[in-house]
Amino acid sequence: MTDYTLVPPILGGVGLLCAYIIYQLVMRFPAGEDAIKKIADQIHLGAMVFMRREYTMLAIFAALVLIAIFVSPLGSNTALAFLVGALCSATAGWLGMIAATRANVRTATAANSWYKCR
Repeated sequence: MTDYTLVPPILGGVGLLCAYIIYQLVMRFPAGEDAIKKIADQIHLGAMVFMRREYTMLAIFAALVLIAIFVSPLGSNTALAFLVGALCSATAGWLGMIAATRANVRTATAANSWYKCR
């Protein structure tokens, strides 16, 4: 019988590596002028404040669900799986928001320079 328990973590690691490489490639593009960078920084700051508030509320809810799963017949293994899944999901959301808000200004700058070329 074949054991596939290592496949998900390995594929997750490959996915993280690919995401990191793409992020680094995007960050090589220019972020634009100082005025545009200041606006982008404010957008990023606002998004991160929102995420912190959202994740605070979500952590409370997830903790309650975790306790409910743990004391239920589902038991500690299911509670551990829920916790790991919730942490992975939260990490993906957090890193995704960082990447998205940092890439937005580069997309706008590229679109603006393309428009000026026409």
